[in-house]
Amino acid sequence: PLKVVESGGGSVPAGGSLRLSCAASGLTAGTNCVGWFRQAPGKEREGVASIYTAGTSKYYADSVKGRFTISQDSAKDTVYLQMNSLKPEDTATYYCALDEGACWGPGSLDTDKQGYTYWGQGTQVTVSS
Repeated sequence: PLKVVESGGGSVPAGGSLRLSCAASGLTAGTNCVGWFRQAPGKEREGVASIYTAGTSKYYADSVKGRFTISQDSAKDTVYLQMNSLKPEDTATYYCALDEGACWGPGSLDTDKQGYTYWGQGTQVTVSS
């Protein structure tokens, strides 16, 4: 099975930046939807951003619009999540997920609508106030 690996998490003060990476063989090849999700202790998993690797479509949760940017590097088979102006409420474990198909528009941020097959192990992001 495909192995998805996240990296780049860490601890930063509020206002700081981090760049998360999601790598997997063939991640950016073909028609895949790659999503970033996060889950804080005691809270439900939240879709953060998604990207359609065969096109230009990108989707963001309202809570991160203007601060986070999802992008891909096809040469490295990697999808990035650049996170700027971080807030304490961004603290969570961040997961990358892959669905071997097109993104279902903004529904790609909802795992009930987008059937992500492969998930990474998660990377912790901690933002201090």
